[in-house]
Amino acid sequence: MTKRKLSVFIQYFLTAQQSILVGGQAIIEGVMMRVPGAYAIAVRNPQGEIITRRREFTSIVEKYSILKKPVIRGMIALYESMKMGIGTLNESAEIAYEETAQSELSLKDRILSTLATLLALAIGLGLFFMTPIYLTGKLGLSETAFTFNIVSGAIRIALFLAYLWGISLMSDVKRLFQYHGAEHKTVYTFEAGKKLDLESAKPFQTQHPRCGTSFIFIVLLSSILMFAIIDSIVKLFVGEMTLQIRLLTHLPLIPLVAGVGYEVLKLTSKYRHIAWVRALAAPGIWLQNITTSEPDDEQLTVAIESLKVAFGDDLEKYQGSSYVAEAID
Repeated sequence: MTKRKLSVFIQYFLTAQQSILVGGQAIIEGVMMRVPGAYAIAVRNPQGEIITRRREFTSIVEKYSILKKPVIRGMIALYESMKMGIGTLNESAEIAYEETAQSELSLKDRILSTLATLLALAIGLGLFFMTPIYLTGKLGLSETAFTFNIVSGAIRIALFLAYLWGISLMSDVKRLFQYHGAEHKTVYTFEAGKKLDLESAKPFQTQHPRCGTSFIFIVLLSSILMFAIIDSIVKLFVGEMTLQIRLLTHLPLIPLVAGVGYEVLKLTSKYRHIAWVRALAAPGIWLQNITTSEPDDEQLTVAIESLKVAFGDDLEKYQGSSYVAEAID
C-alpha cells in the first residue's frame, strides 16, 4: 500500500495542472477536469462503461481578496489541487478496480490508509529533498550557499529524472500517461474554441505549458536560487550550516518555493509567444515527452466526457471562444 500511495503522490504532481480556467489531471483509467465552479471525473470501469461524477467547487481564493496576491495564490492553489487531485485519484481507483470506497472502510482500514499516505509522503520528501542535501554534504565541496545549493539542486533534478524514467516503464503508468495526453488534447481543443469531439481533439499535441511536469521542474530550478539566498541569510546568524539546520529552514519554506514556481509557470504560459520565455519553459515541455503519450480513441473520449460533465449546462456559455492558458486572477 505504501508503494502505491507514493506512486499516487508522484503521479499527481506529474499530471496535475494548477488552478486554471480549464484544466485537470490524469487519474486511474480516466481524467479529472476542473472548470469554474466545479470539477468532474470520468473513469472506465472493468465493464468498459464510463462512470462520471461531478462536484461543485469554489476556491477559497475567490472568497478572500487578500489570498489573490502573487505567491500566496500559488500556495493556496497547490494545497487545493493536492487535496482534489489525491482525492480523485483514490476515487478513480475505486471505480477502475472496483475497490471498496473510502467512506465504507472500517476504522482500522482508514487508519492504515492514512498511515500509508503519511509514510509515502515521508519517503517522497526523503528521496527528493533530504537525500540531495545529505549527498552534497558528503561530497566535501565548498560550503558557500550558492555552490552547495547548485550541487544539491542538480542531484535533486537527476533523482527526479531517474525516477521519471523508471516509472515510465511500468504498464499502469504508461496508461496513466496516455490519459495525461488525452487530458491535454481536450484542454487544447476547448481553449481553441473548437467543438469537443474526437475529430477536433486528435490533431492537438500532448504537451501543454501548464502541465504539472512543467510546474515541478520550475519548482526544482527556482528552489536552487531561493534556498541559496535563504542559506546565505541563515548562515550569518548560525555560522556553520549543518544538515539539521538546512532541513529546519528548507522544509517549512517548500510552500513558498511552490508559490514562486506557480507565478513563474503562470508567466511562461501567458507570455510563451516571447522567445526567451519559451526557452525558459522548454525543459518542462521536453519532459512531457516522457509523462504524456498519444491516447487511443477510447481514452480521448473519456477526457472529453469529463470536461463536458464538469461544465454541465454551462458548456454552451463557454464553448466556442478562444482562451489564453493562464491561471485565474
